[in-house]
Amino acid sequence: MLLKKEATLNDNSYYEASVVRPPADAPLQGHITADVGVVGGGYAGLSAALELAARGYSVALLEARRIGWGASGRNGGQAIVGYAGQGAMERQLSSGDAHRAWDISVEALQLLQARIAAHAIDCDYTPGYLYLAVTPRKARALDAWVEHLARAYGYAMRWVGAADVRNWVASEQFHAGAFDPHSGHLHPLKYCLGLAAAARDAGVRIFEDSAVIDVRRAAQPLVRTAQGEIACRFVVLAGNVYLDQFGGVIAPELMRRIIPVGTYIIATEPMPKERADSLIRHRAAVSDTNFVLDYFRPSADHRLLFGGADAFSGATPPDLVEHVRQRMLAVFPQLGDLSVPYAWGGFVDVTINHAPDFGRIGSNIYYLQGFSGHGLALAGMAGKLVADALAGQAERFDLFTRIRHAPFPRGAWIRKPAVALGVLYYRLRDLL
Repeated sequence: MLLKKEATLNDNSYYEASVVRPPADAPLQGHITADVGVVGGGYAGLSAALELAARGYSVALLEARRIGWGASGRNGGQAIVGYAGQGAMERQLSSGDAHRAWDISVEALQLLQARIAAHAIDCDYTPGYLYLAVTPRKARALDAWVEHLARAYGYAMRWVGAADVRNWVASEQFHAGAFDPHSGHLHPLKYCLGLAAAARDAGVRIFEDSAVIDVRRAAQPLVRTAQGEIACRFVVLAGNVYLDQFGGVIAPELMRRIIPVGTYIIATEPMPKERADSLIRHRAAVSDTNFVLDYFRPSADHRLLFGGADAFSGATPPDLVEHVRQRMLAVFPQLGDLSVPYAWGGFVDVTINHAPDFGRIGSNIYYLQGFSGHGLALAGMAGKLVADALAGQAERFDLFTRIRHAPFPRGAWIRKPAVALGVLYYRLRDLL
């Protein structure tokens, strides 16, 4: 189970060390009623709760651990436009619907920035995102993608050619890049806690340490924990890979549509500001374009946060700090003198085609999952879409329900080897 692998993954998180959490919300006790019961205290669940409360719904949100305990409090902090499964979406949707989906991803960034401003969320938001290609072949593919976005969606990025790329990132590893001034990065846990504070202010009742063990499917669903229950009209499931990890089988039909993928991050000791500034132009967030990619960015206190080592098998590298540190030094060998006081990780939810998976179970249970590494901005937008759908404006939500998702193989004995074999194929493509 994932929870066994989580035992120490977040004990040494820079994000947790750099926030002051508010007092914990009490667990759910006894029977309560609400218009909507939300399962999951990350971006998607909090966003749905916030939007529904603004529309006049009474909302109760259940989080199994603490707000932001999962991917929303551990991720790379990169708020980016688009979808990891953009190609799959273009193949399945009409050109008009693909364009509408792209515009929703752009709106997701705008919504994130609007919420930061409206709720005065101090989360170190910094604009700018840089995609980098590690080989000439990948540079050609990146160039073609940038041209496609401009032609198909009217979305412009700045091309960074081979002659200029070292003026953007102080590394010999990269052949070309593309700069997106509209995407950016932030402190993900500060943002998540800010959303929770906004939801509380809007009247949302939040219960922490309240793992859901059962959802009764009926005209009036009943959401049960070990110590309480919510009778409601609607349910929003936003637990992602953790939905079935706390003793109950909540929605088994959803779990085969996603797989947990481990991703791990280190944070260096602080540097002088001038040194941190010299690494990446505009202090942008960065990722390469490999299938199993590296991503990195400067923090507000001038550390380098470097992530990678995605584990599609669910197995955490045995020497996590050194494993990720060596990946960092391959990009920035000049940082070899810096210590690494923080290292942490967790699991994100990935679909086979990497496209998001939103939908309904029956008529009154909605689910949001499959963000596939693009959840920081997109999960917040998903919460808005599901709130719109509950209020009777389902057109944009239903755009995503039309995306088809193949299930992963049943059983760990074939599931993990099959996924690992597929990843090995892409790793070899990256190397070649």
